[in-house]
Parts: sequence; C-alpha cells; structure tokens
Amino acid sequence: MSFQLVITEKPSVARSIATVIGADEKQNGYWQGDGYLVSWCIGHLVSFAEAGQYDEKYCKWKYEDLPILPQPWQFIVPDEKKQQFEIVRSLLNRPDVDSVTAATDAGREGELIFRFVYQMAGCTKPVKRLWISSMEDAAIREGFANLRPDSDYDALYQSALCRAKADWLVGINATRLFSVLYHKTLTVGRVQTPTLKMLVDRDAKILRFQKERYYTVGIQSGSLKADSGRIASMDEADTLKNACAGASAICSSVKREKKTEQPPKLYDLTTLQREANRLFGFTAKQTLDYAQQLYEKKLLTYPRTDSQYLTEDMGQTAQHLVSDLLGLLLFAQGLALTAEVGRVLNSKKVSDHHAIIPTAEFVKQGFAGLAESECKLMNLVCSKLLCAIAAPHEYETVTAVFSCAGNEFTAKGKTVLVPGWKEIDQRFRSTLKADTEEEVLNALPELAEGQSFSVTANVSEHFTSPPKAYTEDTLLSAMERAGTEDMPEDKVNCSAGAREGGLGHAERKGLGTPATRAAILEKLVQMGFVQRKGKQLVPTKDGINLAVVLPESLTSPVLTAEWENRLTEIAKGNADADEFMAEIEAQVRQLVKTYSCISADKQNLFQSERVIIGKRPRCSENVYEGKKNFYCGNRSCQFVMWKNDRFFEQRKKAFTPKIATALLKNGKAKVKGLYSEKTGKTYNATVLLADTGGKYVNYRVERKE
Repeated sequence: MSFQLVITEKPSVARSIATVIGADEKQNGYWQGDGYLVSWCIGHLVSFAEAGQYDEKYCKWKYEDLPILPQPWQFIVPDEKKQQFEIVRSLLNRPDVDSVTAATDAGREGELIFRFVYQMAGCTKPVKRLWISSMEDAAIREGFANLRPDSDYDALYQSALCRAKADWLVGINATRLFSVLYHKTLTVGRVQTPTLKMLVDRDAKILRFQKERYYTVGIQSGSLKADSGRIASMDEADTLKNACAGASAICSSVKREKKTEQPPKLYDLTTLQREANRLFGFTAKQTLDYAQQLYEKKLLTYPRTDSQYLTEDMGQTAQHLVSDLLGLLLFAQGLALTAEVGRVLNSKKVSDHHAIIPTAEFVKQGFAGLAESECKLMNLVCSKLLCAIAAPHEYETVTAVFSCAGNEFTAKGKTVLVPGWKEIDQRFRSTLKADTEEEVLNALPELAEGQSFSVTANVSEHFTSPPKAYTEDTLLSAMERAGTEDMPEDKVNCSAGAREGGLGHAERKGLGTPATRAAILEKLVQMGFVQRKGKQLVPTKDGINLAVVLPESLTSPVLTAEWENRLTEIAKGNADADEFMAEIEAQVRQLVKTYSCISADKQNLFQSERVIIGKRPRCSENVYEGKKNFYCGNRSCQFVMWKNDRFFEQRKKAFTPKIATALLKNGKAKVKGLYSEKTGKTYNATVLLADTGGKYVNYRVERKE
C-alpha cells in the first residue's frame, strides 16, 4: 500500500486535516489512515545557520570580518526541533510514500517552511500544494479535490527565500557593524529599523511643537450657535464680542448638501489589528494570536491576508452567512437588513486569501466555549461583515453663514436621512465596555437667507495641538502606507491562475507584510528601542540614538517599502530574484565600507548614564556604580569595590549601593541580616571600610549590634 504524505505547519492544523481525510490513527509525530500520513512542522523546522557555522572566526564580532556573505547558504535544525524534523524526514523518505502534499499555511512564509524541510530531507518526490482560506471541513475537502503542482508556487518561494536572505544579510551585518562601532548590541533590521525611524520622527515633531494660543467668538440665539474664525489676540476677540452683544445677526447664506457614506470594506489583517487596538486595546500581536486561534478552531477564515474582498464565487456563501448571523448576534436582533453582497465580491482584488469573515462552523457553534478576547474579535468581524453588505449611510449637511458686526460666523448641522450601515455599527459599539466616540448630530433650525436674529456673544480660548504619538492602530496604518505616495499606480493585473497561486497584484507598498508587522512591533519593544505608554508607542533614548546614527538606506521607510514591493513583484514573476539579492549584497558591502570608524564622542553615545554613589576619600573623585562593581571615575586611581566581594558573599548579603554610599561617606555602614557560618543565624553589625591605599579594599565587622 502506498501513502500520500501531508505536511502542515502546526500540530493543531494537522489534527484538523487528518480528521477530515480519514487519517485517524495517532502515531509518534503523525496521523495515519485511509492512504494518508499527516505530519507537521513546528513553525520553522529548518533555519539559516548562524554566522559562526560558516567560520569559527565569526563567533566573535569584529569589523575586519565584515561583510558576511554566505556562499553557499547553510541550514540547521534547532536542537529543540530535531526530533520532529527526524520524524518528517523519515516519512518523506519512506518507500511506501509516493507523493507529498504541502499543507503549510497558504502564503509566502508557509511556502518557505515547507521547502526548507523538503530540501533538507533530500526528498525528490512529486509535491502538490493545498491552498485554503478556511479550516472548515468543506474547505479542506474542496482543497484536496483541487490540489495544484507545487511548481506553480516557485515564484512565491523565490520571493520568500529572497526575503529571508535579505533579512539575514542586513540583520547580521548591520547589527554587528554598528554594535562594534558603538560598543553596545544594537539590533538592526531591514524592516524594523525604518519602523523605528517613523516613531522617532513623530516623537521629534511632538517635542519641537510650539503650541499657539488663539480665540474664537461665538454668537447664540436660542439653540442656534455660530462661531467666528481664529482670532490671534484677546483684545481683538473682546472687541468683536462687545460689538456683537445684543446686536442682530443676518443669515447671509444657507448651503444644504446631501451626502452618501459608503459601507466599509471587509477586514484584512491590518485593518482588523488597527480596529481591535482602537476599540479593545489589543496589540497587533494579540489580535493575530486570537485570530489564529479562531482560525484553527474553524470559526474564522485565514487571518494573514491583505485583501478586503471575497471572490465572486462566494456570493451565495456570504448571503447565507449574513442571514444566519442576524439570528445569532444579540446586537443584530430585529435589524431590517437587505444584504447587498455584490459590494464585497471582487476576485481581481483577492490575492493569496480573501478577506477575514466568520465561517459556517461559527454559525453552528456560536460563542460557546470562547474566551472573552475571542468573543470580542468574533463580534468585531461579524459586525464588519454586516456593515459591509448594508445600505450606504445618507445624510444632509447644512452650512449657514451669518453676518454680525461686520464679521462672518458659521454654523454647521447634520441630519441623517438613511441610517444604513451606521445603524449596525452603532448597535455593535453600544455593546462595548470600551469608550467609543459617538457622532454628535447638530440639527439646525429651518433657516433662510435674510433672517435676522438677536444674539448674545462670548469668547473662548483655544490652543493648537501637537501631532499625536503613534498608537499601534496609527502606526500599522503608516507602515501599510509607507512609500505609497512615491509609487506609480499599479495597473498590472495578473492572470486568474497567478492569483490562485498566491501571486496577486500589489495594491500598495508598505513596511513588512500584514503577517509580519505585529512581530516587528513586539521586537522593537523587547529590544528596548520602543516602550508602550498606554496605547501609545514611544521611542526610548537608545531607540532615538539608533535611528539618528544609522544611514538613510537602513532607516528610510520609502526605500524599505520599495524592497517589499520588489519582493511582491518576484512573487508575481515580474522581477528577478538574483538581481534583487545582488542589490542587497552590494548595499551591505557599501555599508561596511562607509562606516569603518566613528569619533570617540560618538562611541559613548549608547553608554548608560553613570550613577554617582559617592566620592572617593582618597582622591575626592566621583565613585560610580557599574554592573559588577563600584569604581572611581579617576582612571589613574585604581579604587574599586566589587559587588561579589567574598566578605559579603560569605555573609549572604548583597552589596547594595546604599551600603556602598554609607561606606564612602562615613567609612562605615550599619548592615542588617549578616549571616554567621558558625551559628547559622543572622545578625546586625557595623561594617568598616578598610582602605589601605592599594587597588583592593577590605572590610571587617567593627561591632555586632
């Protein structure tokens, strides 16, 4: 009997697929049954080798060894993943396995994960590709009925390989280069560094901002209110107020305009992350993690998508979903909705995967058993689907201009004509515990030109506002838009076959991809270059310094967005992978050549501010706290107090800055909780600093207390 081997990206996905295709016998590291073997990777089973594997000299970071340009590239299996890799390798090479199905996540990174394992195992058996957007049973069955040759995805793999190599080359070389120059580990990344630069630039604008005071004069007659334009001085505003008080205001013009606000698009990953951050405070990573969990539970379609549309053959599916959701969602009870599903169907704007929507399985199961965070996300996705297929929101705006005391005053009003999709949105938002902005409608009375009103007047003070710090919501939007204004409109439409193969046309540039942006933000925080203050993302001192010292080639969002666009073009078969890598290597060589040395002042740019704990009695210089000691700032003075001094270690007492400060100031310090090896008990004592004038100092117990 021969078997078809199916390789997934995660154990949970393997289990779901195995259940559908009949592989229900659990084995060590795989499932078996009905002619199938189903195994799994654990993310990246195979990775690029560390630099030290190419040459032992690379284990130490030296400028002389740069740039590091592997030829050929080498690969490793991390120790913690070797067991599963050996299982997959043995399955790939079993004589009774005659074909392989790549069932890793259907996208650029999933393709890379599978190919690395396949190649490292030395397998040459034919491969088919499973490409699905949902983990529902029906979607899995349909996917297996329509497997495609994995060779159709060669361009996608080349794009993924270029991305991985470029990140390795820039990351390894730039990180080592600037870390050596500045004597501090400075992690540099092809995408993360331009993202950091965006945060730093915004922070600089906020710091440079000078608020300006201005005034406005308001006139009022009953419920009717109108305001002047900005007035620079208080005196001028007071003069106008006094002139208007008790005077008549004449309506000089009334402009009515009917407007239509079209329904929003469905969610792609980025817009879902943005809105979840805005409404719930979820980080981008949290939203991705929750969405992935829901996908693996078969309740949500594939989350790592950059499309906000469904394919045109999904019209009936969407129609059924909407009908079922109206009965399931509490906020939709009694809602009169005529679904205009055609609005969300556009196959030309679907590349790897369609927009994120709930599944038919979710309709069956509902919210039972879901965590609060998962419920929030499902409600958000469901409400967006209902909004997207609802009627447009129609309203009328009224702008009235009044003349009083020789000045113009403006009043604006808005009246809703057809609530449309906004009724659904407001219903959903009313269920949220989080604070949400509600639209305030200002309905003006019936007005006609020439009407006269007796008015009162008042002055109000205002200040100009600085730019707002980035939140994950606004930063994700900025990352997505990076380079857009510098890019000519993409008029290239790929074939339907290419689209199905994950080679859809790029609607935008951007920093990173929807699937990677969350990890980029988390890494910046973990490295200490960015910190979260509430919802705000703010660069740290080291983050600001790093963005300032790096060249534009590493920090420009536009340049890096261009690289991402090139990768998309490679995936479409419209750009050459070798040419891209040659440019990356040339960039790395030039970087190392340009930054061979820096000034002595700059070398200390990333050094931590030294903490003074006292003065050295011997030379009256400051004594500073280091990581392992307390040392004299005078280099000719060899005075040092080591934190791991045997005196304190034997007595099981940490040598704290407080103790060191007292010893420097008084020559003695009262210390509690010293341990006695003789008695096994603790005691309090006065410790005396015994400075003999040499390099080392001693301590002794003056008296026990």
